[in-house]
Amino acid sequence: MKENKGSVFKSFLEYFYGNFIVLLLGLISLPLITRVMTEAEYGRTSMFQSAVSVVYIFAILGLDQGYIRFFYQDKISRKKLFYQCLFPSLLLIVIVSLIYFAFSSLFNNFLFERDGLDITLLVVGYAVTSIFERFLFLNIRMDQNGKLYSNLNILSKVLYIAFIFIFTSILGDDFRVVLYALTLPLFIVTLGLFLRFVKINHKEKISLLRANENDISWNELLKYSVPFIPMLLMEWLLSSMDKWSIRIFNDFSETGIYAAAMQIMVIILTIKITFVAFWSPIAMDKYENESEEVCKPFFADMFLKVQFLALSLAFLLTSLRGVVVLILGQRYRSAIKIIPFLALMPVLSIMFEMTGQGVKFVKKVKYLNYASLAAIITNLVGNTLFVPKYKGVGAALATAITYIVYFTIGTYFANKFYPVQYKFKTFISSLVIYSLYACFATYTDNQIISFAAGIFVFLIHLIINRKVIKALFDTAMDVFIKLRKKQ
Repeated sequence: MKENKGSVFKSFLEYFYGNFIVLLLGLISLPLITRVMTEAEYGRTSMFQSAVSVVYIFAILGLDQGYIRFFYQDKISRKKLFYQCLFPSLLLIVIVSLIYFAFSSLFNNFLFERDGLDITLLVVGYAVTSIFERFLFLNIRMDQNGKLYSNLNILSKVLYIAFIFIFTSILGDDFRVVLYALTLPLFIVTLGLFLRFVKINHKEKISLLRANENDISWNELLKYSVPFIPMLLMEWLLSSMDKWSIRIFNDFSETGIYAAAMQIMVIILTIKITFVAFWSPIAMDKYENESEEVCKPFFADMFLKVQFLALSLAFLLTSLRGVVVLILGQRYRSAIKIIPFLALMPVLSIMFEMTGQGVKFVKKVKYLNYASLAAIITNLVGNTLFVPKYKGVGAALATAITYIVYFTIGTYFANKFYPVQYKFKTFISSLVIYSLYACFATYTDNQIISFAAGIFVFLIHLIINRKVIKALFDTAMDVFIKLRKKQ
């Protein structure tokens, strides 16, 4: 498949509109939750998501990345590849779930300082269903069905809000309200997707025990996938260890405030989720079907455009962070100081989705483990040094430094094995400008002065990226003209 500028932009929009609507719905659900739930109860919900995520990482064995890597390989059975990736992960998650059941009281009290059969069932149910959901959504993404992907995400969010209302009326401000609201929509959507997958693929006969000539062997699949585990663990550490550190050195209330600030990051994370959803299949498709002379300039051009958009949103979010009080409520006011440094996490994560593709192309994923190890050490040291004294601000600073380390080392190895002439100078210049502004904004209580400073540094950012802005404008005009011609 050959992607031109227009088709790439169109594909992005198909994914983006769903996540944008999810964002708008999140601006309804988040204030609802933070006004109903105390900081401590909200902190417990973040522990739930963190605990399930780490179990998920080990259970999935990196096979989701294997599914992406081999999906476009010639003459393979995509149905067989799906089940080859699903079954080992499902087996492991069932084993882990049985262990959790056996020691549920111990785990529940450690995580939540609460216990109950319903809590155990929610944890296990969410973990098991997440495995199915991951591969089923990957199947939609790799088919580049952006509309279905977006519509299902919208449906999930609508159901989430509906269940918030339902269970708040039953349980009040108990943290289990969010657990039910997260788990039930996940189960409903996943069940529907699985029935769809079975219906579409029921005519194709496969055998997981008998290998055909064009099949991906179990050995090749696991050899490629398993090295992703340290990298995925690193991502969990970076998204969760800050909360765990705050919980260890402080309490559930501080954890809840930090978790609320993290939810504000959905404004930029919407871009990341959208980008990852549409970019991975497009990048892999181009690598498999286009020459390097076509691929590499395309990747370099997309890097420039995406970094500008991602950093622009970071500037905007930090400048207007005072709105967080209106969204979260007065008792979460201290979250306002956490946002500036925290905003660097999704920006650098988005950018590594681009620069890190090279190791996936050439199957050198193990080299990302060096970046993962450096990031983990940086994160642990940073949280230990900063969190006891600076609480959420310290955790956000540690996270920002960690992502800088991970992006730098990971990009070095990726570009070593698959060199692309990325224009890092433009990106680094804007990143330095934003980092200086983040330092200023964190320790400035006057929001008017902070906003004025934000406008000033954003103008510098625009000047640095003036060529990128022109290229984005030209691309948008090309799409507009093509749409007019079709009418």
